[in-house]
Amino acid sequence: MRKNFALALSVLLVAVASCSFTNKSFETDDKDKLLLDLIAYVLERGHYEPKDINDDFSANVFEDFIDIIDPTKRYFLEADILEFEKYKFQIDDQIKNTDISFFNVVHKKLMERMNDAKGIYKEVLAKPFDYSKDEIIDIKYDGQAFASSRNDLKERWRKQLKYATLGTYDTKLTNENKKKEDNTSEKVLSVKEVEIAAREATLSTLDEFFDFVDDLERKDWFVQYINTIVDEFDPHTFYFAPDDKDKFDISMSGKFEGIGARLQKRPEGAKIVEIISGGPVWRDQKLEVGDEIIKVGQNGETPVDIVGMRLDDAIKMIKGPKGTVVDLTVRKVDGSMEIISITRDVVELEESYAKSASIIKENQKFGLINLPKFYVDFDDYSERNAATDVAKEVERLKQAGIEGLVLDLRDNGGGSLKTVVEMAGLFIKDGPVVQVRSSGKGKEVYDDKDERIQWDGPLVILVNELSASASEILAAAMQDYKRAVVIGSKQTFGKGTVQNVIPLDNIVRSNEHGDLGAIKLTTQKFYRINGGSTQLEGVKSDVVVPDKYSYIDLGERDQENPLAWDKISAADYQPWDGYIDYEQTIANSEKRMAASPQIKLIEENAKWLKQQQDETVVSLNYAVYKKKEQKVKEQSDYFKSLSDYDSKLTFESLKYEQELFTKDPVLREKRDRWHKDLAKDVYVEEAVNVLQDLKISNIKNNTKLASVNKG
Repeated sequence: MRKNFALALSVLLVAVASCSFTNKSFETDDKDKLLLDLIAYVLERGHYEPKDINDDFSANVFEDFIDIIDPTKRYFLEADILEFEKYKFQIDDQIKNTDISFFNVVHKKLMERMNDAKGIYKEVLAKPFDYSKDEIIDIKYDGQAFASSRNDLKERWRKQLKYATLGTYDTKLTNENKKKEDNTSEKVLSVKEVEIAAREATLSTLDEFFDFVDDLERKDWFVQYINTIVDEFDPHTFYFAPDDKDKFDISMSGKFEGIGARLQKRPEGAKIVEIISGGPVWRDQKLEVGDEIIKVGQNGETPVDIVGMRLDDAIKMIKGPKGTVVDLTVRKVDGSMEIISITRDVVELEESYAKSASIIKENQKFGLINLPKFYVDFDDYSERNAATDVAKEVERLKQAGIEGLVLDLRDNGGGSLKTVVEMAGLFIKDGPVVQVRSSGKGKEVYDDKDERIQWDGPLVILVNELSASASEILAAAMQDYKRAVVIGSKQTFGKGTVQNVIPLDNIVRSNEHGDLGAIKLTTQKFYRINGGSTQLEGVKSDVVVPDKYSYIDLGERDQENPLAWDKISAADYQPWDGYIDYEQTIANSEKRMAASPQIKLIEENAKWLKQQQDETVVSLNYAVYKKKEQKVKEQSDYFKSLSDYDSKLTFESLKYEQELFTKDPVLREKRDRWHKDLAKDVYVEEAVNVLQDLKISNIKNNTKLASVNKG
């Protein structure tokens, strides 16, 4: 695949250099136009499914760009939008003619409105908020109209700032009441003084926010415009400005300093979509996927509101040198608000590597391999990769005497395709693993050609909504072969596309404009060996069990502009003939899960979390707000009993790892904590139950086969 794409890309680069840019002249100050021309050309020639840049495309860019730069509708007026409307169906023509008039008009007006907003928020915060008044705010800004006048806009700011200040007011008032109860010698602030202090804190936050915005350059806003155009093609195609390319420069064996979490832009803040194993967030266990960061403070200083801020700018505030502290104001998945302080550290990617443990149940021993991603060292494949590491762990577990194996792919966002094919080969004799198709071309089938099987015993694969891309390919292949029972969410993430990063400097024959950045481009699509795409639909588990994210929008289908699901012809393959009573094993597991009190509580929690996320109307009356917060806390505390679960299973590190503990106490601490978490994991417990059923089924069928052969 790499060789074929490299050939196609080289043809593309030659075509671009010889045809597209030799006949266009750009002045030295027209770097933006050159960039737009480059991006449009690469998208048209290189994207897996290029879109027609027409009036519909233009309208989508128009709506999305306005939404990106003013998501909470607190800058533009209705009259501004009407002024912009004349460009709504012209953007497609502007892209083709390298015209950036629409961007220029919107950017100029945005700068004016942001400057005006500085006066508005100061006016609003100069007056006290009346928290006894019955009024509400809807924090779902989609679909809300823009303000019709400056007075309407000021009223919108008033409600937004009152809402932003309400949490601070509550925290400060609670602290003052605690001083009273404790009868301390500290001065107790009056309610009036607390209200003033809360407003001052919000004022300081807004001052810092606008200082931050003032430092942004025109080129920073233009990158947002370019990415609005790019995002119309699919959610994984993305333009990286020169300063952002370092995001792709960290190798699998590298390190970086920060909190160890991947964030996604949301109108309400920055949503945590991945927690990196071994990082500060992972160690502290205070944040989880789905939490939204709405304010960022530095080591006790007044936090800055990041709602409406560009994601890259918010990330720059959150990242920082090792040992420094960042204070995050977070809206938890359950709707509660919390300030969480994280000490930044070097995020070791070592915890992204495969690790294993033996599971003891009564007199039986099983194995578990956890694989957070399909990693590879692209400079030297033989140095370290996921397939080789998993093979080593399988061999070690076999030597330890396991009778069944669990491969845990939960939260695995994918990685190298080559490692998937090799890893699948550990569990099947030979045959196809995945099919790949490039735009306008026939399919390619990637086979395991090695007839050796490293593990031919019972196999269970664990997945969830965050299992994506390469992990979906492996789970799908094992499911199609009926080689493993897949246990997990209703379906996995549903990312069935392949991306390649193209440096734009490589395309321009002579470039006087400096580094032009790079584009991550969707170039291919994955298909299962049964012909179905993993795009959108993901992999549907054999045994569906709920988790806390069951009803929350997390998958590819919930992204903007995903590519569609489709199907191609199936590859030639034979299902596994390991004499496993596959269907009965699945039926037994479904019956156990349906009767499990822990699973019922997880289902109840998942529905409650969805309900909390759907409630976007918030009372600005303090008494009502406080009552709701108390109710949320009580319900949240009720579901904390989920972590008290005990599977009664015992988990142990393998001998080679135990020998490392004397020299590496940190490794011991990591493994002890991992084993403790596994013991509370109802999904791992059920995986072991399924392995037992598969083992019994194997014994029965092998006994039958032996007697038939004997006769």
